[in-house]
Amino acid sequence: MTASPGAPRAPVDEAPPPQPEARTSERSSDSRAAQLSFCTKVCYGIGGIPNQVASSATAFYLQLFLLDVAQVSAAQVSLVLFGGKVSGAAADPVAGYFISRSRRTGAGHLMPWVLGCTPFITVAYFLLWFLPPFTSLRGLWYTSFYCLFQALATFFQVPYAALTMLLTPCPRERDSATAYRMTMEMAGTLMGAAVHGLIVAGAHRPHRCEDAALAGPLAVSPDATRLYSTAAAVLALTYPVCTGLLCLGVKERPDSSAPASGQGLSFLAGLGLAVRHPPYLKLGISFLFISAAIQVEQSYLVLFCTHASRLHDHVQSVVLTILVSAVLSTPLWEWVLQRFGKKTSAFGICMMVPFAILLAAVPTAPVAYVVAFVSGVHASRCGGCLPAAAPAWPRPRDHLLFILCLLHQAFWRRRPGHLHSQSGVCGL
Repeated sequence: MTASPGAPRAPVDEAPPPQPEARTSERSSDSRAAQLSFCTKVCYGIGGIPNQVASSATAFYLQLFLLDVAQVSAAQVSLVLFGGKVSGAAADPVAGYFISRSRRTGAGHLMPWVLGCTPFITVAYFLLWFLPPFTSLRGLWYTSFYCLFQALATFFQVPYAALTMLLTPCPRERDSATAYRMTMEMAGTLMGAAVHGLIVAGAHRPHRCEDAALAGPLAVSPDATRLYSTAAAVLALTYPVCTGLLCLGVKERPDSSAPASGQGLSFLAGLGLAVRHPPYLKLGISFLFISAAIQVEQSYLVLFCTHASRLHDHVQSVVLTILVSAVLSTPLWEWVLQRFGKKTSAFGICMMVPFAILLAAVPTAPVAYVVAFVSGVHASRCGGCLPAAAPAWPRPRDHLLFILCLLHQAFWRRRPGHLHSQSGVCGL
């Protein structure tokens, strides 16, 4: 029997549409799964402490150790420092090449690289401050281990920094984890200079005129060797301890974008595009010379205060003044960059020159602290030279509330907002 055209049709068995409650529950479950706990963020941030601790200690005290304790000639010390910087720079693209082509294991894709580098970089850092029994080949000894340490530090830092993308698919949680990492790295920089400086404070005594008149090489104090070895052991232990906490508290997720990641530009093609872009090339060269000037002043300011002036008792305070002023002055440079632009603000780095000349002419404690403060202020300006991934700088007030932002994220679950990829500024 056929139904008439006007008769209602019989209902057809169809799958019921998903209820809004089901979609909401699925979305909320995915959101909960993508959220990182406070413990995970803290453990991830702790993983960035060792490299900053070691880099801060070597930047300020390695040259002093090589000249005073190891008694390496000034020419060989220059070769040691130059070789280490070249090794670290060359290891950067090599690390990216091998890590991107490595296979995922049970521990993850990036975590095995961090764990594998830890024992080697721990031993390399300790031997960098070790005084070998021979004297003729000490320059080669320290060159080898400084190059090895810089290369291993790069192989440690590259997968650790990239681990952010494999913690969670949620961009806001990634920003929050990066905020914790940068805060811990900032603390590690201060801790490295402070702890190392306090341990080796008694290793260097001011030279007197009668000491300088003595013929022959000065004997190395056993206390100096012991103090530097103790400082090296204490700071080297941060690698296994912090890496262990990182491994226990952080779980790496599979990379969902892995199939599409191989479709990008190759390293040589990207390098060619960067070299053929004149503005970026000029900016990169400027950044190279500015960062070189800051590193030179960091190294030689400690030497000058120890040997060329009567500021031996103020070395630790001067170093901490540089680091603290660099941290606190970041909001000022963000405002300058927004107000005047990068080209104009780049000339502010020239203010370091007259203050350095002033310290050489008037080597007194008040002048040393003023020069340290100015050096730290302008050292923090160097971080904003190169363009970052974010389209614009965040507001200056956001950096002033950086720690408050972390507290809100940890305890009040507020929206983490946008994190600048280079300056570490968290916007509320």
